Amino acid sequence: MRCFHGFMIVLIGLAGIVLPIQAELNSFTPGKTFRDCADCPEIVVIPPGSFEMGSDKGEDNEKPLHRVTIKSPFAMGKTEVTQGQWRAVMGENPSYFNNCGENCPVEQVSWEDTQKYIKRLNTKTGKKYRLPSEAEWEYACRAGGRYEYCGSDTVGNVAWYGANSNPPGNSKKIINPVALKQANAFGLYDMSGNVWEWVEDCYHDNYVGAPVDGSVWQGSCTMRILRGGAWDDEREFSRVAMRYRKGSFFKQNYDGFRLLRVLQ
Repeated sequence: MRCFHGFMIVLIGLAGIVLPIQAELNSFTPGKTFRDCADCPEIVVIPPGSFEMGSDKGEDNEKPLHRVTIKSPFAMGKTEVTQGQWRAVMGENPSYFNNCGENCPVEQVSWEDTQKYIKRLNTKTGKKYRLPSEAEWEYACRAGGRYEYCGSDTVGNVAWYGANSNPPGNSKKIINPVALKQANAFGLYDMSGNVWEWVEDCYHDNYVGAPVDGSVWQGSCTMRILRGGAWDDEREFSRVAMRYRKGSFFKQNYDGFRLLRVLQ
């Protein structure tokens, strides 16, 4: 029997004997980074906690501002899944900007495509990866703060954005390699800008009735959700609270994703 971040974890054998828990659980302290395989995404342990989700000043679909409490730690991709990481699992590269390099985020992937990648990665590693819930994504993005963007009130510090805006932002008309901008307080890069990031939830028009425990919000799922903005968008699309919806089979050269790894 062991205690992990305030939670008691017990595994009972057939004879009623307490069996050892995986040794790796001992090292799941907040801020720790690790990989489950050489070409797996690097992930960061995120502590449990509470935060105010949404915005009372933004778009209607960002309201109402509501408190969410995430009770268990999880691990989040330090960066968006890269083209090299995708190729290592899937054997090909679907990206429109496939000459950008292995360290650029994979893009032009649909929500359905991400599920295929995750299924293969789970089989390869024996671990449980998935897309984050929308609440988990925003919690990880905010990292204990109330910044306008993921880690700063100055968009250029943390995001590649604005290739097609007027005036233009700091991105050329292409995606950019990951982890070149400032990380947020949890050590996560590019949660604002570069590519939009798919999350697991179905789209709802607002947060009325949303789960308050950070879990995935299911529904009819005619539309899915992306968060964080992208290289071509104006700065307001990179705001923490901004929500974008799209059908699960749609894919464009600014659609990517970031993984969550379940720890318990």
